[in-house]
Amino acid sequence: MLDHYRMFAKYNRWANRRLYQAAGMLSDAQYRKDMGAFFGSLHRTLNHILAADRIWMKRFTGTGEAPSNLDAILFDDLATLSTARTAEDERILGWIGGLSEADLGGHFTYTPLTNPVSVTQRLAPVLAHFFNHQTHHRGQCHMTLTALGQPSLGLDLVYFLRTPEGEDCAK
Repeated sequence: MLDHYRMFAKYNRWANRRLYQAAGMLSDAQYRKDMGAFFGSLHRTLNHILAADRIWMKRFTGTGEAPSNLDAILFDDLATLSTARTAEDERILGWIGGLSEADLGGHFTYTPLTNPVSVTQRLAPVLAHFFNHQTHHRGQCHMTLTALGQPSLGLDLVYFLRTPEGEDCAK
């Protein structure tokens, strides 16, 4: 099971690199344009993904910066947001790399932002949510880029597995 989550951490980094590269091709007006995604613009959606990742990582590790709301604008420009995204992806990879199978079966307790009542859950299913959440919102980013006239991005996991970075995961 641990290899599964390590694969998702690597995939997450790969997909984010591709997504941010595509976002960098937009004008600032396009990047900030409300396109009807849940968080509106690509700018707001990318900030949300990073905000949610930081919230979860703080819950998982007890360390790091985490905003107090899900629609926080952590960084107002793409370059700074991209640098922070890269650092967070490396943090995720490092943390996942240090987990054991026993850790995955263990429980942890956290307090959701939307319903501040203490929740205790097994780590493995929550990690599945963590990575699924990122994929869900990257799909919204893909839709936004496509609606803005950008070429479609190949973000499927199977495409990652065919790359040199993903080859080890596919064996």
